[in-house]
Amino acid sequence: MIHLSPLAIQEICRLVTTGSQPENLSFRVGVQPGGCADLYYTLQPSTRVTPDDQVWERDGLTIVVDPNSLPAIDGTTLDYAEDLMGGGFRFHNPNAIATCGCGASFSLEATTISDVACTEPPNF
Repeated sequence: MIHLSPLAIQEICRLVTTGSQPENLSFRVGVQPGGCADLYYTLQPSTRVTPDDQVWERDGLTIVVDPNSLPAIDGTTLDYAEDLMGGGFRFHNPNAIATCGCGASFSLEATTISDVACTEPPNF
């Protein structure tokens, strides 16, 4: 299951109400290979849900996770924060062993590098 903070819900709702969006809009959360620390997070609007996807409804939002991504992000909390660099979504993943400095990339395996340097910009 993916958890959403109140600020993440508020920001997703703001994005949904900006412009014209399809009625069946959901938000797909997942992971892809790559990034500074093996895997990186993806967060994108979607109108497609497959039978194998995990789907959660929360405060009128539909969150979708594909079955390949779920083991890597199960239990993750999606948050939203504003700072001097602007606002952005933050992933708090209890499964991550190492995290890139920018927070967009993570590893599920132990690494010999104590602090993974960020070499690629966030993808979300």
